[in-house]
This record gives sequence, structure tokens and C-alpha cells, in this order.
Amino acid sequence: MLGGDAQNDRERVAAISAAIACVAVVGIGLSLSIPLLSIEMERRGASSTLIGLNTAMAGISSICIVPFVPRIASRIGVVPLLTLAVIVSAACLVAFPLLPGIAAWFPLRFVFSAGLGALFVLSEYWINAAAPPERRGLVLGIYTTVLALGFAVGPLLLALVGTMGPWPYVTGAGLVLAGLLPVLLARGLSPTVEGGTGRGVFGYLRLAPAALFAALAYGAVETGIFAILPLYGLRIGYDAQGAAGLVSLIALGNVLFQIPFGWLADRFDRTLVLLGTSLGCALGSALIPVASTSGTALGILLFLWGGLAGTLYTVGLATLGARVSAADLAGANATFVVLYNVGLILGPPVIGGGLDLMPPDGFAYALLALFLAYAIPLTGSLRRGRRRPPP
Repeated sequence: MLGGDAQNDRERVAAISAAIACVAVVGIGLSLSIPLLSIEMERRGASSTLIGLNTAMAGISSICIVPFVPRIASRIGVVPLLTLAVIVSAACLVAFPLLPGIAAWFPLRFVFSAGLGALFVLSEYWINAAAPPERRGLVLGIYTTVLALGFAVGPLLLALVGTMGPWPYVTGAGLVLAGLLPVLLARGLSPTVEGGTGRGVFGYLRLAPAALFAALAYGAVETGIFAILPLYGLRIGYDAQGAAGLVSLIALGNVLFQIPFGWLADRFDRTLVLLGTSLGCALGSALIPVASTSGTALGILLFLWGGLAGTLYTVGLATLGARVSAADLAGANATFVVLYNVGLILGPPVIGGGLDLMPPDGFAYALLALFLAYAIPLTGSLRRGRRRPPP
């Protein structure tokens, strides 16, 4: 039982399921597109740093657009804005192979990412609003598990349809559009976005720093991994499809860890869970150069390490939902996505630059630095948190 009477429970489950199904289907299209665009840009002669900068356009777009999403949704509704976001994202994905020059991909990626940013803010707000407080971590663990399955399927589809021609782009766009179906079926159960208290980004940072900086750290490493890991695979001897397949191992690892860590987030100090996760990820990053000499060892490490890294998002989002009031939830979720996209801006150029500067192990060293940059100040936050009850 999720709590309340049977009718409310059924509606709550239906609402959560619709939001999860929507974002999971779009996750397939997104995880297909990120390595696809990286491989195509490399094929056209772009450097790893330029590819990272193009990927970072997604972060710039979301930082510019996402803060306005709660205000727009409060005026036109959650479902109409979700519908618009899905259609815009799918149309942009089809347009990529139609544009011959890499320069044109920068503004196109800006628009593409604006649609995706709105989609994730509204879906996660819907889930956080519907989840019962005592089960928030578990519900978000289920959400990120399903999302991880979607992210694992994308690169596998890329291995099936290939990286040449229009078909991978058309396939991704079709999957993104399929995300509309569950939203439209549950349109009567979508939440109403409240006006909030006017708290800004820095206000939320003061309120829940561990949660929001978890979004920044995960944004930096996740999108950097999806964009640069295929290039790392090429540098250590994989072909294009095999290099894209390495991303699937990261995404599949996410499936293993989300629900257990969501359960932990409901029962233990979430800041302690975040600290343990970040230190474990730093260790895994340091082991990548050692494991890269064996395909089996590298595969196992990427599977486990990727799954552990993904829990930063789950536990961070659960912490945020516990820290803020219902009136501030939409704004807090928007801030979470903004910080995630600040990480997206920082991560791909840093990781791509590391690969260019110290090929190929600079990829791993850059990831190690990013995880430590989150873990070290989190230790101080944990000490301060012991002076008050855990969330």
C-alpha cells in the first residue's frame, strides 16, 4: 500500500506509472542520440574537445530554459507542456542528419535540449509530487531503474540499426514520440504546478546543497560518459559499434543499483549515502586504466561503477523532495535540473579535454577529479548535518 484509500492509491500508482513510462521511452531516444552524434562528429573530423563543447550545448540550453518551465506549466498545464516538449525534441532529432555542417548542430542541439529539459523537469515533478514521503526513495529508485533500462536500450538499438544514414535518427525520434502515449492516457491525473515562494536557485542551494550538488556532479559525469566513453573505446581499440556498446554497460549497471539505494535513502542519512557513493565512484574511476587491458575486466568495472554513479541522481532527488515544501517542489525540481545541466556544461569538455591531453587514460583521471570535487566538500556538509536530524 502506498497510503490512503484504495482509489487514491490506484490514482497515485497510475500517475507515477505514466510519468515514469514517458521519461523512460524518451531516455531510449536520448541515449541513442548522444553517442550517435559523438561518433558522427568524429567521423566528420571534429576533435574530442569540440564534441564535448557541442554536447555541453544541452546544459546551456537547460540553464536558459528550465527556470521558466514551472511558470509556463502553471499557466498552460503540465500535460500540454509535456506534449510540446516531446514534439520539439523528436523534430530536432530528425533534423540533425539533414544539416551538413557541424556549426548548425550547435543551435539545433540547444533547441533539442530545451525540449528534453522541460520533459525531465515536469516528469520528475510529477513523480515527486505523487510519491508518498515515506516511500519517496523507493519510488524514485523504481523511476531511475526504468529510466536506466531506457538508457541501456538506446545504445543497443544503435548497435542494431548502425550509425550511418538517417535510420538511427528516425528510430530515436519515433521512440521519443512514443513517450506521449502514457502521458495522454493519464492526463487527468497530472498535478497542478503551484506558484511557489519565490525562492531562487541560490535559495534552494542553501536549503539542500548535498542534493543539488549531487545533480551537478552526476550531470558532469553522466553526459560526459555518454559523449566521451565511445571515443575512449575507439582510442583503446574498439570499433564504432563496440565503443557505443560500452555505454550500454554503464546504463545496465544503473538498473542494478537504483532500487536498493532508493531503499537505503528512506532509512539512512542520505548525505552519508551520497558521500559513500561519490567515494566509491572515485575509486572506480581510478581503476579504469588498469581494467582497460582486459575486455572482461573493463566490462565488469563499467557495469558496477556506472550503476553506483547513477545512484547520485536517485538519492539526490529523494533528498530534495524531503527538504522542500509542496509549494516549492516544482521550483526545486527545476533547480535540480539546472544544476544537472551546469554539470553537463562542465563535464563533457573536461572529460573530452582530459582524453585529448593525456590519451587515453586522461578520460579516467578527469572522472576521478570530478567525483572528488563533489566528495570532499560533502564531508563538511555531513559533519554539519549531524547537528540536526537526517532528512
